[in-house]
Amino acid sequence: MKVAIVHDWLTGMRGGERCLEVFCELFPLADIYTLLHIPGSTSSTIEKMSIKTSFIQNLPFAKRGYRKYLSLFPLAVEHFNLKGYDLILSCSHCVAKGIIPPPDALHISYLLTPMRYAWDMYEEYFGAKRSKLIPPLHSLPQDVGCDVESACGPFSLYLKPCEESDQEVLPEGGGGDPSSRRYSTI
Repeated sequence: MKVAIVHDWLTGMRGGERCLEVFCELFPLADIYTLLHIPGSTSSTIEKMSIKTSFIQNLPFAKRGYRKYLSLFPLAVEHFNLKGYDLILSCSHCVAKGIIPPPDALHISYLLTPMRYAWDMYEEYFGAKRSKLIPPLHSLPQDVGCDVESACGPFSLYLKPCEESDQEVLPEGGGGDPSSRRYSTI
């Protein structure tokens, strides 16, 4: 079985990367797809994987200011070519769950707590004076690709870490055919 793991970005070891590390241990031959990777910023378990990045990796100042490209993230993740994979596991707090899987692939989405800095805690992260650095997602027009429905993407099984996530994650979760979705709390 050919496996792809899709993660938002690899710039340090935080909670999401600890989950990713477990997925790498479960699927050591998987390819990781990510928007951006700063080599050496994650654990050796993650670093030894085959890591494929998006065009965000090559944008000016991306390694330090990647969040400035927030409005491009959905486009970047949708451009990953995942043909030939049997299982796609997305581990995401941002847009990795919005990948477009091939029709014959199983997409399991492990949805972490959404990025607080783009929704309800913007000023706590960036301060009131930096309000134009990254526009909060709720203030962007729906046509920029950051709306709730497109941000979730099509998936077969949706996993969340706890019941409390229900209030922070997307209410219906996922694009595609709603009748084919399955939800589970771990």
